[in-house]
Amino acid sequence: MFAVIRAGGKQYRVAANDVLSVEKLIADSGEEVEFNEVLAIGEGAGTTFGAPLVSGAVVTATVLEQKKDDKVIIFKKRRRQNSRRKNGHRQLLTVVRISGIYKDAAEKPAKAARVAPAPKAEVPAGEKKPAAKAKAAPKAKATAPKSGTPKTGAKRATTKKKAD
Repeated sequence: MFAVIRAGGKQYRVAANDVLSVEKLIADSGEEVEFNEVLAIGEGAGTTFGAPLVSGAVVTATVLEQKKDDKVIIFKKRRRQNSRRKNGHRQLLTVVRISGIYKDAAEKPAKAARVAPAPKAEVPAGEKKPAAKAKAAPKAKATAPKSGTPKTGAKRATTKKKAD
C-alpha cells in the first residue's frame, strides 16, 4: 500500500518502512508524528484520490533525527554592472520512517497512555521554602599592563631634533 502525502509544501509518495527527509518538524527523536494531509492512498487499481484530501486518511511516522542538509549556494550577478551577491544556507530537515498508512483514523492503533510525572511537593502557606545557596562571585584576574605600542595601528608621537 502507498500514499501520497503533503509535508512542508512538497508531495511525497510513501510506503510502509520508507525513510525520507522532510522540512523541519517540531518533534524529538523517537516521537511519533502524523501526516493528515493525504492526497492519495491505495494499491494499483484500488487507488483513492482526494479532492484535494482523502478524508479520514492518516499516515504515521517515527522521527529518526533532526539534521541539516548540504549547503546551497545562491549567487546572483548582473553583467556589466559590477554587481554580484553570494549567499548560502543549510536547510533544516527531519528524517522520518513511515510506520503506518491508514485509510481511516479509526483503524490506527491507540497510543499507549503517557505516564505523567508525579507532582512536586508543595510547601504549605505558613512555612518558608529553604533558601538557595548563594554562589561565590567570580575572581577577577590581575594582569600587568603590556609594554610597547598598542596594536590598534596608532603610532607614537615623535619629535624631530633640529640639527644646528
